[in-house]
Amino acid sequence: MRLRFFYGWLVIGVTFVTMAIGVNARTSFSLLFPPIIDEFGWERGVTAGAFSFGFLVSAVFSPLMGKMMDRVGPRAVMELGVFLMAAGLLLSPLTTQPWHLYVTIGVLVGGGSICLGYSGQSLFLPNWFVRRRGLAMGIAFAGVGAGSITLLPWVQYMIEHAGWRSACWTMGLVLLIVLAPINLLLRKRPEDMGLQPDGDAAPSTASPPISNVVDPVWAAIDWTLGRAMQTSRFWWLALGLFCGLYDWYAVQVHQTKYLVEIGFSPTVAAWALGVVSLLGIPGQILLGHMSDRIGREWIWTVSGLGFAICFAALIALGRHPSLTLVYVMVAAQGLLGYGVTSIMGPVVLEIFQGKHFGSIFGTIMLAALAGGAAGPWVTGVLHDRYGNYDIAFLIGVGVSVVGAATIWLAAPGKVRAVAGQLHRSHAHAVARSPQPSG
Repeated sequence: MRLRFFYGWLVIGVTFVTMAIGVNARTSFSLLFPPIIDEFGWERGVTAGAFSFGFLVSAVFSPLMGKMMDRVGPRAVMELGVFLMAAGLLLSPLTTQPWHLYVTIGVLVGGGSICLGYSGQSLFLPNWFVRRRGLAMGIAFAGVGAGSITLLPWVQYMIEHAGWRSACWTMGLVLLIVLAPINLLLRKRPEDMGLQPDGDAAPSTASPPISNVVDPVWAAIDWTLGRAMQTSRFWWLALGLFCGLYDWYAVQVHQTKYLVEIGFSPTVAAWALGVVSLLGIPGQILLGHMSDRIGREWIWTVSGLGFAICFAALIALGRHPSLTLVYVMVAAQGLLGYGVTSIMGPVVLEIFQGKHFGSIFGTIMLAALAGGAAGPWVTGVLHDRYGNYDIAFLIGVGVSVVGAATIWLAAPGKVRAVAGQLHRSHAHAVARSPQPSG
C-alpha cells in the first residue's frame, strides 16, 4: 500500500516517541536516586556511580553501535537498545547490593540508552532528509523535551504512591510494549524503499537536481574511519561535540543545586530545570529549520552563544539573585543551547557521507560523551577547590567559544551546502567547470 505522505515523516514520528521514552527512562535515575539511598543507606557517591558508570559503558559501546548500524541498520540497533534498557529496568528492583545497580542501571540501561538516544538516532535520520534535514531532526529530538514534561512527572507519581521498584517495572514494560513494535517500522535510508530523500520524485535526465556538493573532490572520497581520522576536520568535529556536551551536562547537573545555594527555593530551582526542557522543544525545531536555510555553522555558533549567556547569567545570579536573570539563563539554555542536538548528526554526515558514516560518527561520539562526563566532574571539582562556581562557569563560557569556533574550522558548508544555500553550490560548480573556448 502506498502512503499518501513521505515515509520519512513516519520515521521521524517513531524517533520522537522513542526519544521521549528512551532518553527520559535513563534520566529518571535522578528521581530513583533519593528513595534508593533512603532504603539502603549507601553513600551518595557509590550510588550515583551507577549512573556515571553507565556513561562510561555508553562511550565504550558508541563505536560498536556505529559499526552495527553500518552492517544491519537501525531496526536491529534500536531493538537491541530497547531490550537492554527494559532488562535493566525490570531487573533493577531485585537490587540488594550496590554492584547490582552498576549492572542494571549502569551496563544494561546505560548501554541501551546510547542506541535510543541522540547518538543512535543521528546515525540514520540524516539519510532521510537533505533539504529539510535540520528541521526533521529538530522535530525528532524535541521528543526528549516532550517526554521530560510528561513521563518524568508520571514516574515521580509512581515512586511516591507505589515505590521505586514499581516505577522501574512499569517503565521497563512501557519500553517493551511501546518501543519494541514501533521501531520495527524504521529503515536506514529512503533508497531502501525505492524513495528519495525529502520525498522528492526520482530525478530525470531531462532536469537533473542541483547538487548540494560544494567540494566534489572531497565528496568523491570513500571515507573510512581510518581516512577520516587522518583529517583535521575529524578532530575539529570531535572537539566541537566535546564542547557541546561539556556545556550541556555541566549546567544540567549543577544548576539546580546552585540556584538553591544562592537563595532560590527548591520549587523555583526545579521549575527552572523543567522549563529548560520545555523551551528546548521549539528551540530545537526552530534552530534545526534555520540551519537548513543559513547553514549549520551559524546555528552551531548560536547554540554556543546560548550556553555562554547561560553561564554568564549564572555568574551574575551569584551577585544579584533575581528572577529576571533566571529567565535569561533558562531561555538561553533551552531556546538556544539545546539547538546543537538537531545539527550534530548533519554536520558529520555532510563532511563524511558514505557507507562508513556509522563508524565515523560513533567514534566521534566518544569525544562527545567524554565532554558530557567531564563537564559535571570538572565543574564539581572546581567548586570544591574554590568554594564557589565562578571559575567553573567562566571555563564554561570559554568552552562555549571554543566549541563555536570548531564548526567553522570543520566547515561542513564547504563540502555540502544546505538547502537555503544551494544557489551558492550551483554557482561554485559552474565556476569550477571548464568554459568553452572561442
